[in-house]
Amino acid sequence: MQCSWKAVILLALASIAIQYTAIRTFTAKPFHICPVPNPLNCGLGQETEAFERICDEYPYFTYNVSRKTHILILATTRSGSSFVGQLFNQHSDVFYLFEPLYHVQTTLIPRLSHSKSTADRRVMLGASRDLLRSLYGCDLYFLESYIKPPPVNHTTDKLFRRGASKALCSPPVCDVFGPSEVNIEEGDCVKKCSTLNMTLATDSCKERRHVAIKIVRVPEIGDLKALVEDPRLNLKIIQLVRDPRGILSSRIETFRDTYRLWRIWRATGRKPYNLDLTQLTVVCEDFLNSVSTGLSRPHWLKGKYMLVRYEDLARNPLEKTKEIYQFLGMTLDKNVIKWIQINTRGSNELSAKHKYGTVRDSAANAESWRLKLSYDMVEYTQTVCPQVLHQLGYKTVNSSEELKNMSLTLVQDRTFVPFL
Repeated sequence: MQCSWKAVILLALASIAIQYTAIRTFTAKPFHICPVPNPLNCGLGQETEAFERICDEYPYFTYNVSRKTHILILATTRSGSSFVGQLFNQHSDVFYLFEPLYHVQTTLIPRLSHSKSTADRRVMLGASRDLLRSLYGCDLYFLESYIKPPPVNHTTDKLFRRGASKALCSPPVCDVFGPSEVNIEEGDCVKKCSTLNMTLATDSCKERRHVAIKIVRVPEIGDLKALVEDPRLNLKIIQLVRDPRGILSSRIETFRDTYRLWRIWRATGRKPYNLDLTQLTVVCEDFLNSVSTGLSRPHWLKGKYMLVRYEDLARNPLEKTKEIYQFLGMTLDKNVIKWIQINTRGSNELSAKHKYGTVRDSAANAESWRLKLSYDMVEYTQTVCPQVLHQLGYKTVNSSEELKNMSLTLVQDRTFVPFL
């Protein structure tokens, strides 16, 4: 059957219209990934119902280069993670959460700081991954399942270290402090902002372009593979490491009851027979396994992983912070620069009074452990953790005189290039 010339013209005009619409859509509208109903993450345009149906039916249909950057600070306790967290907490466009996995651990594994059970570890890791996935999607209601007592009408005063998150102390969550204020005291935030409204916190998360979360309860980076490979996330991991000798010294000062026997060893010079050595060996084993995975550059970590030594950050905080932001593809906020200038020139006496504080002489603090540990404790740590010290570029000492010589640096110059 032959087509009339009118039909041919109509088909041609329709084809041109379709091509024009397609070109306009591709050039004028950024693609968006669609796992959560968020204007930053979902929809190809309010006027295009057909594409909205595609978004609903095929949630991973497209990839949006402008979607949220999800930042995970992977660390261990007393490694400088609070300091690193502030490098994102102070950014005006970052929604930051301080150790939300605390609630998972205290709910699933009560009364244990580090369960040694393989079954407990699997349960903890599974729940932690699910919670992190939800939080990166700004679903803060998911966290309510782990808060005890449960929030009433989505309000609670039991969120762990709420005051450590500037986003949770600023509008729209709290109107007491302005968004440009630096060094909001945790206690002031908790006292003046009263209870936390999870709905307002969710709104704050959705309004900001990036989400950063600090965790110290996931042992190894391999435990995060499922999150890294999740197409709904744009996850990038900053793994923070510190000299194990510095971690041990800081924990002895901070966790006085847990590390009581280590304090006895330091005071008497005699190692107690019932000393819990796993408090040190687990740190080194986890570091070794995790860093070995990261530095081996597996395909699933490409463009997703950066290793940062706390000592490098402490010695050159602004320069190192710029490197971190460059890796993340983010612009360094003026509030972050201001915070660094104020908080890296403080007194170590002040930081000793506030064990979770961040105001200190960062360079001096990084190696202050050698004035606090006895030589036999340092020697023992070097014996237990030789591979980690070597791999991360930490120098060993061979005498008490060398230990106390502050003119020496115990960190080798070493560049850990991000896997791009």
